[in-house]
Parts: sequence; C-alpha cells; structure tokens
Amino acid sequence: MNAAGPGPLVTVVVVTWNGAHLLPRCLESLRRQTQAHRVLVVDNASTDDTPDVLARYPEAEVLRLATNTGFAGGAQAGLTAASTPYVAFLNNDATAEPDWLAALVGELETSPPVAAATSRILLTADGRVNNAGGALSRWGTGYDRGYGEPDGPPYDKPVDVAAFCGAAAIVRADLARQVGGFEPTFFLYYEDTDLSWRLGTAGHRIRYVPDAVVHHEHSATTDQRSAAFAFYNQRNQLLMLVRNAPFSLVAAALARYVAVTLVRLVRPGTGHTGRFSHRLRVAAAFGRALPAALRARRRIGRQSAVSRRDFSRMWLGVQAR
Repeated sequence: MNAAGPGPLVTVVVVTWNGAHLLPRCLESLRRQTQAHRVLVVDNASTDDTPDVLARYPEAEVLRLATNTGFAGGAQAGLTAASTPYVAFLNNDATAEPDWLAALVGELETSPPVAAATSRILLTADGRVNNAGGALSRWGTGYDRGYGEPDGPPYDKPVDVAAFCGAAAIVRADLARQVGGFEPTFFLYYEDTDLSWRLGTAGHRIRYVPDAVVHHEHSATTDQRSAAFAFYNQRNQLLMLVRNAPFSLVAAALARYVAVTLVRLVRPGTGHTGRFSHRLRVAAAFGRALPAALRARRRIGRQSAVSRRDFSRMWLGVQAR
C-alpha cells in the first residue's frame, strides 16, 4: 500500500546525499509496504542524478536542502516537516521487508506506549546482524547490539534497548520534538544515540522489534575508514556525553582522550584515530562546540524525569532488558 491512502499515521523519512544509485532499491521497498504511509525524501543538496531518480517516484515528497547538513540535519529537517503522529527513518542504502513499517507502527500502538522502536537490521552481504538496537558501553560509547553475529536467538525476541538505530526506526513525533529532536550540529553519527538518551532521561522507553526487518548495505554511504568517520565519531561521542552523562563519566572520557592523545604524540598508532594531528583536530572542534553542549546539558537536565546517574545505572554496560 503506498502513501496515497487517506490520513496515514506515519511518514517515512529517507535522508540522501548523492545516493542516486541507492535510492531505487530503497524506494521500491517502501512501495511494497503493507502499512499506509507518506514518503519524504530529504535531499542534502545532491549533485548527482538524484532529482531524475526521484522523478520516477511521484508518491515521494521531496525536501531539497540548500547545503549538505549530514544525516543529523536531514533527519531533523524531516522530523520538523512531517505532519503525521509517527515518523520513521530508513537509510537510503537500506531495503525494508514488506511488513517492516507495520511492525514498527504496531509497536507504537501498544500499551504501555513506547517513544521509539528500532528494527532488526541485517547486513545485506551475509545476513548477519548489523543492529538489534543500540547499546551503551560502560564508558558511555554507543555500539550496535549483535553486530556481526548470526541472525537468530537472542535477536528474535522483542526487548527494551537503550537506543534506536537511525538507519531504520520510528519515533513518536511529539515526544521526539519535546526533547529537542536530532542535534543538527552532530552532522554524522551519534545523533540517534543522543536523541535516545534524552528520551530515556525524559522517562520514555525504546523497543527493539525483531519483526521489523531491514537489509542494510553497511557503510555504502560513508566509508568507516575515512577521516570524516573518525572525526565525527570521536567528536560526537564526547559531545553526547557532555550533553547527557553524569559529570563523573564526562570527566573520565575527557581524561582518557587526553591521555591517549599524549601517547600518540610520541607513539603514533594506526589509522586516523592513531594520529596525533587527527586527535588534536577533534579536540579543537570539541572545544569550539563545548559551550553550546553545556547550555544543552542544562536544558536537557530541566526536562529530565530520570536522573543522569539512574539512567546510566540502568543502561551502561547493559545490552537489553
């Protein structure tokens, strides 16, 4: 059932940048959904054949942005523009099984309600698990629950998780907006974990839905070996902690970053993260963003129904409940 049905509950937001080669498979999978929906493609100022591809999908609304705002900015633009009670997100390098959206909407319709639901995301290459909900390490860093493991138990059971994965998830639009939505300055990475953390401290639940199956061409849009991946991943880890975590955790993360950076000055490691110059660049960018992050921390604290310390005790080092 396509987006033409009257009064759908959900808008599916697809954020894209120069993804003309990926969009047809993604949008065809949305055409096959059993759940009525709208489609909103947020085009991050693509310079490839994206407009020509989108012309073949008249059911898709298109929001063209003037500049590339990254996934974080595009997702926030989609959340702002959507008029439906629920907003789902699907990566342009992902394809959804026909009942994907129905399973996610069904979870939000259950009682007691949840604020967001996240999918069983499988690697297109080999069918192994890409993400079965987001988790937080004991240090507060985010990671993919089940990554690289065979599909099956325990990832066939619905559970509460610490975070949703923005590659394929759904949120209650009003609750996501109430806590501030996606933080556009993150650009890439950790914007979904950051929003999930805020939903959690506001007293809301996030549910992993194994019946909502998506196949993902992991890193088809961003090379995880690139300098950009290393930069945004490291900077945004630190910013997320400043915005959301107890001060003890923030202090430990900053001390660890400084210590490793000093070691890299005399003993360079491998890859971008092992280079002193890279780590110095991250530190400088973090410093520039720190005042705004501290202001956000105060704002987030005022909205919290669960203390930062209690949330950390509940979810740090715990994959699911």
